[in-house]
Amino acid sequence: MQNITVEELKQRMDAGEKLNLLDVREDVERADFNIGGTHLRLRRIQDMAIEDIEDLKEEEVICYCRSGSRSQMACLMLEHLGFKNTVNVTGGMVDWTEKYGR
Repeated sequence: MQNITVEELKQRMDAGEKLNLLDVREDVERADFNIGGTHLRLRRIQDMAIEDIEDLKEEEVICYCRSGSRSQMACLMLEHLGFKNTVNVTGGMVDWTEKYGR
């Protein structure tokens, strides 16, 4: 697992990079605000219900949550399930909204 800051992520998004974003927050958090990507709650990863992202095992997968804790756990679990390049957004959406708003 690697880490990325919200500034680095925003730079990559602004540059138009094709990114595999994975939002591991709960439904209500996602409905309140999100930066895009696939929504797959941490609980589903814990249950190994990853069929929606199975084809990304060889690609970079950038996980985010509210603060960076659940996304860190998601990265570790995904690595255990065979994902080769997981990236955690440190500070999560808390840092994002502090720096860039909603």
